[in-house]
Amino acid sequence: MADDGSAQSTSVWPLPKFHFQVKWDDTELAFQEVSGLDMEAQVIEYRAGNSPTFSTVKMPGLKKSGNITMKKGVFKSDNALFDWFNEIQMNIIKRKALTISLLDEGQNPTMVWKVANAFPSKITSTDLKAEGNEVAVETIEIAHEGITIENS
Repeated sequence: MADDGSAQSTSVWPLPKFHFQVKWDDTELAFQEVSGLDMEAQVIEYRAGNSPTFSTVKMPGLKKSGNITMKKGVFKSDNALFDWFNEIQMNIIKRKALTISLLDEGQNPTMVWKVANAFPSKITSTDLKAEGNEVAVETIEIAHEGITIENS
């Protein structure tokens, strides 16, 4: 018999991705989109000169993470992203702990990404269009030194 959805199962229904929160330090900011939560291991190819096979051996190398991109609406007198970006001076920036949480229907975190030593590497203001009918959205790109995942 098919699951009719009357009793929610944690193994049948995947989590929706539209209910999440972003915190850095103790401040919660409202973003409409977060992307770039990816990690990869660089591949090292090696072959010894006396190897009987004519192919390389592949092994994992250094881990690397891409930058995280976050988009949010522009609000009157809200300069928090620009203020943080403007703190960059000659290789000096206050790095922050960034926590991104996927929430369930009770506002409880179900999956948490902890981002180490995050700092802004790029900020983009909204485009302006006289004939447009969209919300003003700004984008911030965050560089970091690694992601850990915690499941509740």
